[in-house]
Amino acid sequence: MGHKIFVKRYFNLSRTHIAYLRFILESYDGLAFVRTLDPRQAVVEIGYPQLRSRDAEELIQALGKEIDMTELAEIPRDIYQPL
Repeated sequence: MGHKIFVKRYFNLSRTHIAYLRFILESYDGLAFVRTLDPRQAVVEIGYPQLRSRDAEELIQALGKEIDMTELAEIPRDIYQPL
């Protein structure tokens, strides 16, 4: 018990980079998904299986060097819609 199946992280980035981020992450079949929580504020959720966390986190780190992404510690409840 207590094991996460999916890791979810939240980021703020430029709206112009959301499609690129989605394209890159989702092109690695089954590695990660991206969900836009608020298109105006450009807040996204990146989720990935715990078993693939090493690969996903390396890719997220590399993307962070390419595009400006700020990880958010908390998501305002008015924009977060849990699945």
